Amino acid sequence: MEQVIANGLFSGTQYALIALGLTLIFGLMNVLNFAHGQMFVLGALFAYTIFNHIVELGWFLGMTPWLGNILTFMVALVCSLVFLAFVGALFERFLFRTVIKRSSRDESTMLLAAATAFLLDSLLPMKHVFGELSHSLPALVEGSLTIEQPWFSDSPFSMPLAKVFIFSLALFLIAGFMAFMQYTKPGRAMRALAQDKIAAQLMGVHVDRFTMLGFALGAMLAGGIGALMITITNIGPTAGSSFSIKAFIMVMIGGAGVVGGAIAGGFVLGMMESIVPTLLAPYDLANLSDLIIFAALMIFLSFRPQGLMGKPWG
Repeated sequence: MEQVIANGLFSGTQYALIALGLTLIFGLMNVLNFAHGQMFVLGALFAYTIFNHIVELGWFLGMTPWLGNILTFMVALVCSLVFLAFVGALFERFLFRTVIKRSSRDESTMLLAAATAFLLDSLLPMKHVFGELSHSLPALVEGSLTIEQPWFSDSPFSMPLAKVFIFSLALFLIAGFMAFMQYTKPGRAMRALAQDKIAAQLMGVHVDRFTMLGFALGAMLAGGIGALMITITNIGPTAGSSFSIKAFIMVMIGGAGVVGGAIAGGFVLGMMESIVPTLLAPYDLANLSDLIIFAALMIFLSFRPQGLMGKPWG
């Protein structure tokens, strides 16, 4: 059981980071960014490319392998975060802002978001971009964390140290995001815009500037978790749609536009994906776990369509 809970918490952490970016963009712009999963993939593959270029240049050859790998990855992670923030800012400035100002129909922005998803799905697998193959980076830390007698059973608990390291980095990113939104002037400005755009504008908040910042930050979060995840799993250039669907599920569980709800939705989905297959395995029904999770979500939303936290965030 400890292994199942640990796997659920690990998945929930990565899902929460993906959902945070999506719900931030929705709260600021009232736009569901269908390309959010593609941003995740772009961040992963960009970090993979930077990592390999640094290895070829031999920047950290004089260090021990594990320290060299970690330093190389941290440089690649920072580059990926900056690159995705830049891509997100470009998307907001030259695509979404233009459509929002020129069209009063919500369908226009939804079609644009879908078009950007299709664009990235077509662009990323191209031969001179990332190619069609899946990629992964070497584990940053070797070995595993083992607890001989965990709390709930006598069987030993084991978790690869690479997963523990990534889990810690993901928690750090979540904590950093929450602190940024709570205690900094840009964070408070974005919270005000998400709550009441007109009132925030009357109080002197520059709507275009902070909307661009929010979109860039949302893309950066998606790309950052992608860069983290490619160190422990294969990620292909066409995997973005599945991550977008999961991000939408998490936002609906927690409540659209609610930051705390995005975190809660991420952990709920992560725990369900870990616990449900385990419970069904003795009955040879583990292959139905996704069906049961979606059915449970439909039942939940029929009783609480606003999600767990279902109130304006501010």
